[in-house]
Amino acid sequence: MNDKYTPLQIAEQLLVSTTTLRRYEEQGLIPDVPRTVSNRRCYTPLHLQAFVTIRALLRGYEIPVAYEVMRLVNNEGLSDALWLLNQQQYKLQSEKQRVEEMLRMLRDTNWTSFEGIHAEDTMTIGEAARIARVNASAIRHWEQEGLIASRRNEENGYRVFTLTELRKIVLISSLRKTVYYIDNMKQLLQELDTQHYEQVEQSVQLALQKLNGQLHYQFAAIAELMKYVEMRRTTAG
Repeated sequence: MNDKYTPLQIAEQLLVSTTTLRRYEEQGLIPDVPRTVSNRRCYTPLHLQAFVTIRALLRGYEIPVAYEVMRLVNNEGLSDALWLLNQQQYKLQSEKQRVEEMLRMLRDTNWTSFEGIHAEDTMTIGEAARIARVNASAIRHWEQEGLIASRRNEENGYRVFTLTELRKIVLISSLRKTVYYIDNMKQLLQELDTQHYEQVEQSVQLALQKLNGQLHYQFAAIAELMKYVEMRRTTAG
C-alpha cells in the first residue's frame, strides 16, 4: 500500500474529479491535508479511506447526512454520528413498512378502510399528512400537479380528502423515489382508480427492491466508516 497519494491518483481510483476531492476537503469531511515543499496536496492512506467512506455514505444516505456524519467523526463525535445513521435507518424501515402495507392492500384489494379511516369519512390535509407520513406541503404540491383532488368542507371551506384520495397519497409517497415522471404516476393512479392493480403492484415491488438496495448500501457505508474510525485511532496512537 502506498503511504502517499496525489489528488489525481485518488481521483482516478474513486472515479471522481480532483475538484470533487477539493470540495470534500473544503467542507471539512477529511483530516487536514499536509503539503509538499512545493505546496502540493499530499494525501495519506487515512485520507484515502476518508474519501472511500464519503463515497460509500453518499450511496446510502442523503448528502447532508453523509457530510454531517463525516464532520462528527472528524471532531471526535462518533457516537453522535452513529445515532444519526441509526435514525436514518429507522426512517428507511418506516418507509419499507409503508410500502409493504401498500402491497398488502393491493393484494387483498382491501380499500374499505385504512389506519382507521373508512370509505365514507373525510379528513383534513393535516390528518391525511399524518396518516400518510408526509408533509402537508407535499400533498398541496401533488394536488397542484393534478395527481389528487380535494373538496371543500361546506361549513368552513377547508379542503378535505376522502379515503379514495388518501390511498393515492399513500401510493404517491411510496413510489415517489422510483416513479420519476408525473405522467407515469398519473397512469398508475388511474389504474388504481379502475382497480387494475397489476402494474401498480409491479411499481410497488420495484420501490421495495430499491429500499432493500438502499439498506445494503447503508450497511456497506457503516462498514467503511468503522474502517476509517479504526485508522484514525491507529494513526493517532
